[in-house]
Amino acid sequence: MKKKWISMLLATSLALTLAAGCGSDDTKNDGTQNAADQENGGNQAAADTDQDKDNLIEEVSGSVYYLNFKPEQAEQWNDLAEEYSNETGIPVTIETAASGTYESTLKSEMAKSAAPTLFQVNGPAGLASWKDYCYDLKDSAVYKNLKSDDFALISDDGQVQGVAYVIETYGLIYNKDIIEDYCEMEGAKIKNASEINSFAKLKEVADDMQAKKDELGIKGVFASAGMDSSSDWRFKTHLANMPIYFEYQDDKLKTTEAVKGTYLDAYKNIWDLYITDSTVQPTMISGMTGEDAAAEFAMGEAVFYQNGTWAYRDITGNDVDDDDMGMLPIYIGVGDEANQGLCTGSENYWCVNKNAAEDDIKATLNFLEWVVTSDKGRRILSDEMGFVTPFSTFTDEYMPENPLVAAANEYIDSGKTSIPWVFSTIPSEKWKNGVGSALLEYAQGTGDWEAVKSAFVEGWAAEYKAVNQ
Repeated sequence: MKKKWISMLLATSLALTLAAGCGSDDTKNDGTQNAADQENGGNQAAADTDQDKDNLIEEVSGSVYYLNFKPEQAEQWNDLAEEYSNETGIPVTIETAASGTYESTLKSEMAKSAAPTLFQVNGPAGLASWKDYCYDLKDSAVYKNLKSDDFALISDDGQVQGVAYVIETYGLIYNKDIIEDYCEMEGAKIKNASEINSFAKLKEVADDMQAKKDELGIKGVFASAGMDSSSDWRFKTHLANMPIYFEYQDDKLKTTEAVKGTYLDAYKNIWDLYITDSTVQPTMISGMTGEDAAAEFAMGEAVFYQNGTWAYRDITGNDVDDDDMGMLPIYIGVGDEANQGLCTGSENYWCVNKNAAEDDIKATLNFLEWVVTSDKGRRILSDEMGFVTPFSTFTDEYMPENPLVAAANEYIDSGKTSIPWVFSTIPSEKWKNGVGSALLEYAQGTGDWEAVKSAFVEGWAAEYKAVNQ
């Protein structure tokens, strides 16, 4: 079911049609209607319009305070809030947590008297800490417009505690133009990018391109694996998804209180490739940022850049044309690589604070309804934020123009198996930080891979126990 809905969301060839719910009178006024009829008709039209508005969004007082998780969309959320406030008169405050600080910021803000009325969790593991704060959304418009319960966090007793609002995809973004230049070189290991369909082939090509980086005019094959808070999540979370997913597949799990680390050697192999065939030396990655990596790729200084569809707006408009952006799966040498797709899912679930004042809860529910049903709200989410959403109201005209989304569509259309985002089951942010620190120490030569294994396996068990006591 999940794959079916993801396919429907990502495949631009599937058109979704909204049923027209309101009739209209297209008969032109031929001038014979008397003034009284015109006045009555005008009053009735105004009443009908007001009634339609009441049916869509119940008018209430109150205010909205949203603690936003995504710094890259902070400006767009502020614009959206301003549009809504201008239209309805309801105050909407948007605060955005700095990258890597959302959980700590949320804890701090929730302790205040004016706490967020709208916040988010990253999935089942994140919900564990906040489930007692979640208003039941089962009767809300935002839930009723959700295409599938696959994109809702539902408790055992049927309460809808969270609703996903964006479906995203990540992998290895690559520069088609540089790949084509490489393929024309004598001794190239591939004839085109489609031949990179396994970790073995990726490593063979990357090693050869790194040796020829001066001829190719690049600083390195992979954009820098920065390990500051603006970038380390790409590796301690998104890359870590790969060994976790394949272990879950083997053991037929959806979550676990203790991982075994079955595929940590494969995790090591891809990490070694990232930090060796790179734009910078491994000893430098502690000071490299997400902006550094995006800039290296955007300026044509790197061939590959591990990131997702959301990164498009960070790299477009520079030296890499939209037509030259592609995306490959993250191969780690495990599973059926020839049929492997990209990593698709969500870690962005809206939750409404049930402890907020009743008027503020109603105002927040109305705001969410407007976001997913109004033209302005949908345009900002799709066109300006670049979101692919799981709501039935986002028909084809609300699909973002994004070559990375197009690449994701191609993998779905070709029948490749998407890798789900199982990292939402990671027990805590502390676990991620432990793995990130160990990865950095290993890369710098001040630690060994055994410490990474320990942080991954023993750290998981300890954090699961601590969170679920």
